[in-house]
Amino acid sequence: MNTNKVYVLGGAQTDFERNWSKEGKNVIALLREVISDGCYDASLTYAQIEQLNKENRIGFFVGNFIAELYANQGHLGALLTEVHPAFYGVPSARYEAACASGSVALDAAITKIRSGDYDVAIVVGWEMMKTVSSKVGGDYLGRAAYYDKEGKGIDFPFPKLFGRLADAYIDRYGEEDRYMSALASIAEINYENAKRNPNAQTRKWFMSREQANMRDTETNMLVGGKLAVSDCSQVTDGAAMVVLCSEKYKEESGLKGPTPVVKGFGHRVAPMQFSKKLEESRDMDYILPWTRQTVVDAYCRAGVTVNDIDFFETHDCFTSSEYAAISAFGITEPGKEYEAVEDGVIAFDGTKPINPSGGLIGCGHPVGASGVRMFLDLYKQIAHKAGDYQLIKADTGCMLNIGGSATTNYVFVMGRE
Repeated sequence: MNTNKVYVLGGAQTDFERNWSKEGKNVIALLREVISDGCYDASLTYAQIEQLNKENRIGFFVGNFIAELYANQGHLGALLTEVHPAFYGVPSARYEAACASGSVALDAAITKIRSGDYDVAIVVGWEMMKTVSSKVGGDYLGRAAYYDKEGKGIDFPFPKLFGRLADAYIDRYGEEDRYMSALASIAEINYENAKRNPNAQTRKWFMSREQANMRDTETNMLVGGKLAVSDCSQVTDGAAMVVLCSEKYKEESGLKGPTPVVKGFGHRVAPMQFSKKLEESRDMDYILPWTRQTVVDAYCRAGVTVNDIDFFETHDCFTSSEYAAISAFGITEPGKEYEAVEDGVIAFDGTKPINPSGGLIGCGHPVGASGVRMFLDLYKQIAHKAGDYQLIKADTGCMLNIGGSATTNYVFVMGRE
């Protein structure tokens, strides 16, 4: 098998603050905008797409969790033919793994280029979540867990599941006040980072550590165990898109200078039910050992260690999931994650910044898009296209995208050539 390099040419993200239903716009409008903007950023025209399709050198990959419920629409690969006639005949399909759906689509696209089957791959992730009430949407999201046992008949099941993750940390390592204070700081960091991001959903919102630490109040109600509203990611409409290419296409196109390249990936699946995760990991170093192993796999494939990673984008669907990611990345030992928070290591100006984009809490979380959005933000930082949230040092980045209660785990490492 060939092992072609996979380059990232560019991409785009919609403004996650928008409510497309209130604007009277449907999914086709969403996709037309993000695909048009992404192709422009990657210097890929519709005429070039048509020619690549004639030569059987291009594919389209769609990440989406549950449009059948949110948007009454399936067959999402074929739906792209409604976006532009250039996609007539282009091989396209939808990939799904709950909130890691975007990463599954990325994995498939990367694999096709590495194998030599395609020279160009377009990946788009999207979700329209504001079509229903928050309670109904919470029930839809329950399908990302084992619905009959963890979601059915339970209001907002995922805050409760990630509240159990917080309980597990406190039970194992103690220091509840220190742990909860660290979660409040994580919320503050993500909201603060979002203010620099012009596409972030909460860029106009305010959140301080003091406010986030005042849980079970009228303005910061508990939503799952010890977790409150400030600990939660957002309900979001949005899409993100990237264009990937082979070394052959890069040379043909006459692209000069360094281009961000995919260096490694990891993919592991944990037990579906959260109770089984806790049971299996009872005597292990990590409460979520499958997440840690995914990171280790990606580092190994990329030939790097945590010391080589300049920044991270992680799946902070809740502050408790970002807290667990700190040790999964290897920034600290498990149980010592609070040190990286308290010492400013993960802050925007820290030595290992996490979520300079604002993450899912600050930037937003259209579930099928989040993996692609994180991947796009790795590209932006490495290509020095992140604007006001550009880091000074961003040569190598790593992202963690999870589906369900850390059931599907995906990690990508991206860097310079």
